[in-house]
Amino acid sequence: MGNLLCCVQVDQSTVAVTERFGKYEEVLQPGCHFLPWFLGVRVAGRLTLRLQQLDVKCETKTKDNVFVNVVASIQYRALSKSANDAFYKLSNTRNQIQAYVFDVIRASVPRLDLDDVFEQKNEIARAVEEELEKAMSNYGFEIVQTLIVDIEPDEHVKRAMNEINAAQRLRMAANEKAEAEKILQIKRAEGEAESKYLAGLGVARQRQAIVDGLRESVIGFSVNVPGTTAKDVMDMVLITQYFDTMKEIGAASKSSAVFIPHGPGAVQDVATQIRNGLLQASSSN
Repeated sequence: MGNLLCCVQVDQSTVAVTERFGKYEEVLQPGCHFLPWFLGVRVAGRLTLRLQQLDVKCETKTKDNVFVNVVASIQYRALSKSANDAFYKLSNTRNQIQAYVFDVIRASVPRLDLDDVFEQKNEIARAVEEELEKAMSNYGFEIVQTLIVDIEPDEHVKRAMNEINAAQRLRMAANEKAEAEKILQIKRAEGEAESKYLAGLGVARQRQAIVDGLRESVIGFSVNVPGTTAKDVMDMVLITQYFDTMKEIGAASKSSAVFIPHGPGAVQDVATQIRNGLLQASSSN
């Protein structure tokens, strides 16, 4: 019915390209238009102005000889003011864009190592976008955005990369564990040294207390018992300590057998040996 009335409807976000006897006439914007078909005017085709997306998967090799699949997402659209160029100059827009993407990616990625490809994907996307913008603007298309959405190396390469990462983390964990054990050993040694130091202080204080007690006992006994000398008091104290030691050895349930000479003369011998040892230590000092 529209053809009979010479009316043509152009939808929103779409333009129509008209020809007169096979020659380009004009671009019709959205709306209703009068086309006198009997004068040789007809609609040669329609062109969408909507944003379109093309995903391009390109296989290439990196500088360190690793094959990767790089997926680029190209967002583009035709320009209304250059609709005649977009309609007539390109027969297959998507194949043309794909060819430019292949050319830029295969020229950029081989100059980079695999790790650098992941780090510099934005630079690769920018290079693709600049090349496409420069080329496609001559054909009436605008490149809106270019994204590198995926970089996928071979499965064996990915497994090897994961193993390298895991080995690095295990090595870091081993170093941390060894450092922790080192700190524990140092702290343990410091604790033992401090414990021995304090034990030595305790023994020294204990011996000092024993000496002070003996001195007070000797002085008190000499004052309260006239006619006794310090030697007599020391002999009595040594004998008392001797019998206390024998008593403790005998009272211990798990003590080992200790064979020592015993008798009236043995007590005198023990006192003489202790006294001689003290005198020798005093003389050497």
